[in-house]
Amino acid sequence: MVNPSPPSASSTPGGPGDSGGADVSWPLTTWQGWNRFATTDPPAPPRPGDPPRSTEERLAYHSSFVTIRTPAIHALAIQVRTLMILGRHQQTTARPSLIVTGPAAAGKITALLNVGRTCHLAHTRKNPPPPGSAHAAVPVAYVLVPPGATAKTLITEFARYLGIPITARMTQTQITEAVCHTYTQAGVQLVMIDEIHRLNPRTTTGAQTADLIKDLTERLPATFVYAGINVTDTPLFTGVRGAQLAGRATLIDCGPLPARHGKREPFRDVITDIENHLDLQQHQPGTLPRHTQYLHQRTAGRIGSLTRLIRQAAITAIHDGTERITKTTLDTIRLDHLAETHHRPRRNR
Repeated sequence: MVNPSPPSASSTPGGPGDSGGADVSWPLTTWQGWNRFATTDPPAPPRPGDPPRSTEERLAYHSSFVTIRTPAIHALAIQVRTLMILGRHQQTTARPSLIVTGPAAAGKITALLNVGRTCHLAHTRKNPPPPGSAHAAVPVAYVLVPPGATAKTLITEFARYLGIPITARMTQTQITEAVCHTYTQAGVQLVMIDEIHRLNPRTTTGAQTADLIKDLTERLPATFVYAGINVTDTPLFTGVRGAQLAGRATLIDCGPLPARHGKREPFRDVITDIENHLDLQQHQPGTLPRHTQYLHQRTAGRIGSLTRLIRQAAITAIHDGTERITKTTLDTIRLDHLAETHHRPRRNR
């Protein structure tokens, strides 16, 4: 039986002992990749008085761009913080969890990763490793449900995140024991499981995988957050296992933003926020909010489609030298197929 230890600060790329020479190709579903993502400063918008950035710098900026604070991110942050406090001293049953759902391109993953990063940074600020410590803090884990997941392939993903050594001869039970030991020793407090819609508890393998997740929620002192596409339309909430999950999980819906909500205009507010972060030399503030109705129709209110549309338009404006975004520019941008099939822009100018 293996007896793994938490990641070492001196040996884990991206950890406190990283010298900067680590392989940058580590995915987010590994501790090295997650730690680099969480601790790397996000893109900074232009500030008044700053010297102009080069074309390449501005292209790179619009390619990565800032995280726009959407209502979903705000709601998710509050819920995660509350449930982590609620479950901190709970010992007898699985802690309450969250499910982030919504259609594709609605901003689910952006919201999930943003909250995970916030949790990671808050924990490491409050709990810096003691001087001379060989171990880095590991407050957050991020795992994908693999296609056709079985209980063993999923627990193997948990092991891969922290680099827990496993062999082909190890049973699912042995890997699970190693994962629970290592995650507990490493101090993991938030476990984010993405692509949860891939699970189908109606099948034998899906039921076994759902049972594994339930077992982990009861054995790990962590809050679990799941994310998936339209999970309420999948078999995830059906049957006995689905009832158990539904009875423990709060649903956060990252659905399309409405153009209006009472007296508020949440979609226009997001557009204004995006526009305020652009780095274009000739763009006139207020141009994009004037096209809120068009942008809402074009993207069906999906934040992912909206940010992609405006970022692509900004890159186009830099390339063609216009340095501003107009409705004509927006009409020339080809979006994801989902958005394009929802709205075909009319060329009536």
